[in-house]
Amino acid sequence: MARPRQHAPEALHAQVMAACDAWLQEHPAHTLSLRALAREVGCAPSTLLKLYGSFGNLLQHVNIETLAQLRAVIEPLTESAAPEQRLRALARAYWQFAQRDAYRWQLLFDYPLAQEGELDQRQSDMIEALFLRVEATLREYQPALDDLEARRLGRTLWGSVHGLVQLGLNERLGYWQGQQLEVGELLDQLLHTTLAGLKYRSDVT
Repeated sequence: MARPRQHAPEALHAQVMAACDAWLQEHPAHTLSLRALAREVGCAPSTLLKLYGSFGNLLQHVNIETLAQLRAVIEPLTESAAPEQRLRALARAYWQFAQRDAYRWQLLFDYPLAQEGELDQRQSDMIEALFLRVEATLREYQPALDDLEARRLGRTLWGSVHGLVQLGLNERLGYWQGQQLEVGELLDQLLHTTLAGLKYRSDVT
């Protein structure tokens, strides 16, 4: 489904997204229902169904908003500093975003992405753009990387970052001498080790 199509659709869409944002600041996504959301914005549930087609499509629009917010956080970090510093800043920004908007972030990964149509294309384009930033920074760090190697390494590295963030949110990273291991420090170690190995590889393909 494309953009909502109803009387004053953009205004109602903005209200719905604002209501979802407010809800996800305090409650996990599984507690949000079409009826509760309609009550928040002052309309009938059928109005939202006409606007989005389904509650699932509505949540996909929330995911697009989340990706846009993540992009807004990441974009300024790719414009300066050395590649290693940028990657470290990207990883830490990802962790901070997940901490600050945990329920919104969890919805992005716990709820299946769109599988077809404009929503699928918009989500795919936004996710790909985020990966491309990581890949471009890796290639700047190690120019010998070819396109395929950079693509694989970018996804491997960010998959590792994502795993640490997920475990950190769930407090499943364990302890050392009575203190919980810090996600930020583990992210730094991951990047330092990965980039140190990449720097001294004579054959990266």
